[in-house]
Amino acid sequence: MGWHGTLALRYRRLEERTLVHDRHDGPLRVLRSLHPEGADVCHSVLVHPPGGIVGGDLLDIEIDVEPGAHALVTTPGATRFYRSAGAAATQAVAVRAATGSRFEWLPLETIAFSGCIAENRSRFELAPGAEMIGWDVTALGLPASSQPFMQGRFTQAIELPGCWLERGTIHGDDARLLESPLGWAGRAVLATLWFAAGSALAESRRDAMLEAARDAMREHPLRSTAGASAVQAQVVVVRALAPRVEPAMDLLTRIWSAWRLVAWQRAPCAPRVWRT
Repeated sequence: MGWHGTLALRYRRLEERTLVHDRHDGPLRVLRSLHPEGADVCHSVLVHPPGGIVGGDLLDIEIDVEPGAHALVTTPGATRFYRSAGAAATQAVAVRAATGSRFEWLPLETIAFSGCIAENRSRFELAPGAEMIGWDVTALGLPASSQPFMQGRFTQAIELPGCWLERGTIHGDDARLLESPLGWAGRAVLATLWFAAGSALAESRRDAMLEAARDAMREHPLRSTAGASAVQAQVVVVRALAPRVEPAMDLLTRIWSAWRLVAWQRAPCAPRVWRT
């Protein structure tokens, strides 16, 4: 029998302040909610006290961002899917952002340990006029500790209904995917960053975000394994392959910082928990 943890967050704008109300059940909760960059943006740090997700565990996170609210959600450490004895482990995130709201989904990396049977699902419903920046950093195994991802199964799904849906399953013994230059090319980390809106972005804004992303890549160590595209009118996507987490997080943080300025005219304010 696994643990079922639920967490529901509701962000609302009250005059000039974004406030959050949370409800939790089981091993999932808000560590702190802060306003480090002013009253209008609420930063929340989510924690899973057991420290890892094992077979049979189910974590459900539901987030509502009401009109005019601006929320940034992160974690203090990696999400870890451990080796399973047979049952699947699941984390499911569902976000609903109302018209005029802004949402930033910036968790630290997800580590799929060898032998895990895991699914990591995220769904973001954006009303017309809502915008978000989100990222996902998936790390397979612990190659620096001589524990590569050799067996098990990891399924990843990211969905923005009506404009972007991707779902993929990685098997630890799938050498063609993990080693091929058309796949992971022997790297252990895949990073994805996106800017999305509930309605079509102006072409000038899409172009500005693509330019900002490519500028950040140009002198970065991952420049040969990173790219940016906007094949859909509501989404700009960056992807990068890396041998380890740190350079991938560095590149995504640089682009997130630039996108905040370009899209929202707001200076970056990195959560303090990233530096502790």
